Amino acid sequence: MAMAEAFRGEFYQKVDSKARVSIPAAFRRILEADDQPLGETARPRVYLVYGGKSRTFVECYSRRGADALAAEIEAMDMGSTERTRAERDLISRSVMVEIEPDGRIVLPPKVREKMGFQGDDLASGGEAAFAGFTNRFRLYRREVYDAELAEEDDDDTDPLTLVGRHKRSG
Repeated sequence: MAMAEAFRGEFYQKVDSKARVSIPAAFRRILEADDQPLGETARPRVYLVYGGKSRTFVECYSRRGADALAAEIEAMDMGSTERTRAERDLISRSVMVEIEPDGRIVLPPKVREKMGFQGDDLASGGEAAFAGFTNRFRLYRREVYDAELAEEDDDDTDPLTLVGRHKRSG
């Protein structure tokens, strides 16, 4: 099943002292379209993947995106080292969060830890960066995102020349 729309753009949002952050409206619309709530009290959800030691971000999926990722992992060889690692880092080390009616979510402790929001960081206020990645978006602490963008190697390659080089099989 195709995704409703691609997550696009960069957004910056304040994280308050209670670890709440507003999901950008453009991303919220996609999350809502990919997770039709059943019943009056059900809310759309976002799936936050905080696994992966070298990752400096949290990977965020709609319900449909999270289900597609799980299906890809289930297609891997049972018991293989690769599948076990994928299950551990992408399934076990993830959390589903309901989106409040006002568009905010509360960042769970493991997500805050991955983003580097600890104790005093929240009291003084911080900022999160939301970065669209087609079928998912990444959530960073703003300083980390800005530093990674500044470090990116600009090798004068036009990014359009990279598109289509690696077609997926299947």
